[in-house]
Amino acid sequence: MKNISIYVALFLFSINAIANVSLPSIFSDNMVLQRNSDVVIWGWGSPGEEIKLVASWNSKDTLTTTTDRHAKWKLTLKTTNTKKPVSLDFFGYNHIHLKNVLLGEVWLASGQSNMEWSASAGMIGDKKAIKNATNKNIRFFRVPKKTATTPQLDISASWQVNSPETMQYFSAIAYFFAEKLTTELDVPVGIIGSYWGGTAAEVWIPSEAFDKDATLTASATKLPQEKWGPNEPAYNYNAMIAPLIPFKIAGVLWYQGESNTPNAGSYKNTFSTLIQSWRSKWDDNFPFYYAQIAPYNYGDDNDDGVMIRNTQREVLELPNTGMVATGDVGNLEDIHPRNKKPVGERFANIALKEKYHQFSGEIYGPLVESVHAEKNKIIISFSNSERLYLKNADKQFEVAGENKEFKAVKAKIKNNKVILRSPFKNPAYVRFAWKNAIVPNLYNSADLPASSFETTID
Repeated sequence: MKNISIYVALFLFSINAIANVSLPSIFSDNMVLQRNSDVVIWGWGSPGEEIKLVASWNSKDTLTTTTDRHAKWKLTLKTTNTKKPVSLDFFGYNHIHLKNVLLGEVWLASGQSNMEWSASAGMIGDKKAIKNATNKNIRFFRVPKKTATTPQLDISASWQVNSPETMQYFSAIAYFFAEKLTTELDVPVGIIGSYWGGTAAEVWIPSEAFDKDATLTASATKLPQEKWGPNEPAYNYNAMIAPLIPFKIAGVLWYQGESNTPNAGSYKNTFSTLIQSWRSKWDDNFPFYYAQIAPYNYGDDNDDGVMIRNTQREVLELPNTGMVATGDVGNLEDIHPRNKKPVGERFANIALKEKYHQFSGEIYGPLVESVHAEKNKIIISFSNSERLYLKNADKQFEVAGENKEFKAVKAKIKNNKVILRSPFKNPAYVRFAWKNAIVPNLYNSADLPASSFETTID
C-alpha cells in the first residue's frame, strides 16, 4: 500500500512538472491589447497551479490566480495609454514571455468575400498600397477558415506586424480602416480578421439563438449547400468567433449580405440577431459598423439585392450601429467591386466620429426620415441632407397607390427636401433607387449617396 501511495505521488508530480501554463493563440508576440481598459487574460495550466502575470508598464503589481479543477484560469489586466512596445510575463510551472506588444485600438473585421478581399486578389491602387504598408503600429490576426459543431476554445494563428508581405494577404478594407485610424488617432491599431467568402449570416450566429427563434431557424433551412463554404447554422461562429471571446475589442466591422439575397425577406431578423448575440456573448454593447452591400445585377426577376440594402438601412435602428454607403463605389456586373479604399476609410470616419469624437465631417449618405403628401405633391425629408443634390436627371423616385404599381416620377429639391409630383390622387407608397443594379443619384454635401428605400406615405 505504501508503494502504491509513492507511485501515485510520483505520478501526480510528473503531471504537474509537464502541465505548463499555456495561452490561447490570440495572446502572442506582436499582439495589440485594447488600451485604457480592463482586459481579460485567460489560459490553462495544471489544476491548482498558481499563475502570476507581470505587465512591463506596471511591474510592481503582480496579478495572481490559481488554475481551477478544469485546468482553466483567468485574470483581469488594467491597460494604459502608452504608445511604446510593452511585454507580458506569465509564471506558473513554466515562464511565458510575450514581447513587442502594443496597447491601442482592437477591431474585429468579419463577414464574407468583400471583407475578405485582399490587395493580392486585385484592387484599385493595389501596388501602391502594398508598397506603402510599412506602419508597424498596425497589427493583424488572421483567423483561419474552419468550422465546428460546438464552440471551440482556441485558434491556430498568431499576430503579425504590418508589412508589404503581410498586408497584401489581409482584408484590404480592414487595412485601410486601420491605416486611417492609426494616422488620425496616433495610436496602434490591431485588426482581427475572421471572414469567409460566400457565407450567409446564419453560420456566424451562435446555436442557442436558433433554439429561441423559429423565424431564424426557418431561414437557415433555406440556405443552399455550396462548394465554397458551410451552410450549417453556427458552424463559423463555433470555430472562428467563439474562441475569441472575451478578448477585449473596441468594436466590429462587418461586410456581408450578398449570400443572404435568396432569404432577403428574413434578413432583418437574421442580421439583428447576429449583432445582438455577439454583444451578448462578449457582454459588451460595442459599436457594430457594417457596409451596405453594393449595387449588383442579381437578375431582373427579383428585388433581392435592393431588399438587403433596405434592410441594412432599417437595422440602423439598433443602438450603436453605423452603416457605410457603397452605392457609388460598386460594380454593377461584379459582386466584388475593386475600389476598397473608400469603403475602409468610410468605416474609419464613422468610428472617428461616433466612437472617438475626432471627426467633424459628414459620415452618412442621406437617409429617409419622413414622407408626407400635400395636395398633389409628395415631400420627402432626409437626415444627413446638407446641400442635397441630384447627380443626374434619372427618374429614380417612384410612387404607387394602394395596389403598389409604381410609376417613376421626376424629383426636385427645395430646402434640402425632395419634392415629387404625385401621378395618383391617393398616393400610398414611395421608393428610391429600387433596383438591384443601380447607382443612386441623390447625394449630400459629403458626396455620399442616399440609401435605397421603400416606405409608406403619411
